[in-house]
Amino acid sequence: MNKKVIFLDIDGTLTEPGCNEPPASALEAIQKARANGHYVFLCSGRSYAMLEQLLKYGFDGVIASAGGDIRIGEKVIYDCPMEMALAEEALAVLRKNDVYCTIECTSGSYKDMGFDTFLEEHAGEGANSEMLRWRRQMERELSIHPMSEYNGNDPIYKIVILSMKKEQLEEPVRVLGDRVRFCVQGEDSYGYINGELHGPQFDKGSGVRRVCEALSLSTKDSIAFGDSMNDVEMIEAVGLGVCMENGYAELKKLADDVCPSVSDDGICRAFQKYGLI
Repeated sequence: MNKKVIFLDIDGTLTEPGCNEPPASALEAIQKARANGHYVFLCSGRSYAMLEQLLKYGFDGVIASAGGDIRIGEKVIYDCPMEMALAEEALAVLRKNDVYCTIECTSGSYKDMGFDTFLEEHAGEGANSEMLRWRRQMERELSIHPMSEYNGNDPIYKIVILSMKKEQLEEPVRVLGDRVRFCVQGEDSYGYINGELHGPQFDKGSGVRRVCEALSLSTKDSIAFGDSMNDVEMIEAVGLGVCMENGYAELKKLADDVCPSVSDDGICRAFQKYGLI
């Protein structure tokens, strides 16, 4: 079998949403795949700081901040934070429309006052799993701090957004236009919207291509696993794109295959199915 490069989303794919502990079966599968000569990368919307507790398990590299921060081993091969003026403009127009924001930096993430209160009050409603995973991340303190602790200098790679209704995003989308890339997870039955935005220069798909090029491998020899709509570009970029059974219905339609859920040893069973281990 040709050497493969495997890209793993984290929340809802490698781990339960907002968690830092992969199932033992997944860790064993990753170790065996690497022993068989395959590369295994984390490919996440999380900032690099939020990956720290997972890196101890052994990966060949990471695509962090949805493709804005890419590392192979200890070497940074791509680093593209937002222009600070653009980030400040985006935050201003979002807050003007009462959209809660979290900024993601290499040092950690910083949340608006009221972000976690909103999650506590509403994360159990509807079918918006992203809201649930953010609440769990808050509970587990994954390098998420109050906005008051942000020093104003650390580069911003991504802004996570949370709003009561989609109308609150109309002005931000209009004002920011194609200077940013919006990824909205969707509107659940209660009308709540969550998503993220970052510069237009990258996404998880471009991150996959950059890693494959650096490793002198074709994207045809790449496999990706994801569960939410911010995984679309990653799933489309690889030779084999797999959605978790617990993933979004829209992503399942775009994926080449669907594997068992994260709580049902999905990664291990998929690695066995595709002959990686």
